[in-house]
Amino acid sequence: MDDVLLQTNMSDITFLRKGKVRDIYEIEDYLLLIASDRISAFDVVLPNGIPGKGRVLTQISLYWFRQMEGTIKNHIVATEVKDYPAVCHKYADQLEGRSMLVKKAAPMPVECIVRGYLSGSGWKEYQKSGTVCKMKLPGGLVESSKLPEPIFTPSTKAEEGHDINISYEEMAEIVGRDTAEKLKDVSLKVYTKARDIAEEKGIIIADTKFEFGVVDGELILIDEVLTPDSSRFWSARTYQPGKGQDSYDKQIIRDYLLTLEWDQTYPGPVLPDDIVRKAIARYKEIYEIITG
Repeated sequence: MDDVLLQTNMSDITFLRKGKVRDIYEIEDYLLLIASDRISAFDVVLPNGIPGKGRVLTQISLYWFRQMEGTIKNHIVATEVKDYPAVCHKYADQLEGRSMLVKKAAPMPVECIVRGYLSGSGWKEYQKSGTVCKMKLPGGLVESSKLPEPIFTPSTKAEEGHDINISYEEMAEIVGRDTAEKLKDVSLKVYTKARDIAEEKGIIIADTKFEFGVVDGELILIDEVLTPDSSRFWSARTYQPGKGQDSYDKQIIRDYLLTLEWDQTYPGPVLPDDIVRKAIARYKEIYEIITG
């Protein structure tokens, strides 16, 4: 296996926090986001990572941030280590290709999910109640059905543990109705634009998760965008409603973990080498398809 970056170590830069995948540092008026090769499944960070995954996530995000600049501004200040403050330069081996220098934004306390197809937790809820996030959907849909139109289904944002799907009304109570309307509108616009771009490349974006923040009173797109960690990517060529789809994401890892006697709590099991190899091959494949 190639070297895997599970933890950054930059002692003379202010460390803020460690997320499931990203390490976040503070430099002057900016944040430095570094995508490690850690992988989480069922909201548990697993003991070993996927070599090169952080670079793939970062480069896919940068591609999509550029595509969406005409739709919504984003938090990016610089993406090349040579353009970062000088204190970063000696850490180029940890930073190159997997980091972004970004504006400090006040993050929205919700995650903005758009679903174009019926899958995952949405499919589970639909089977029980005919709804997704309490939104009534037409009867007779099957797993992986294309929805009549994309739907906006927010969730809570949990630093630890599971995010919880909430209704639009519940979100409006958290962020205010004007902000909720803006979040819904721009989420659907970004998803629709990305869906159309991906379809030209033979890829279906089944669903995705966005995060937004506020800088100087303006709503901007932050964190990552339309990566295999935050989205379900399917091949249009092999798509077949009525079953789960072959995904360009960490579904390989989820499927493997579901074969184990594991209660989906910390600590997670170590992934075997063959699963790691298959996962990074999938990540690299969708990166090449999307970015060309």
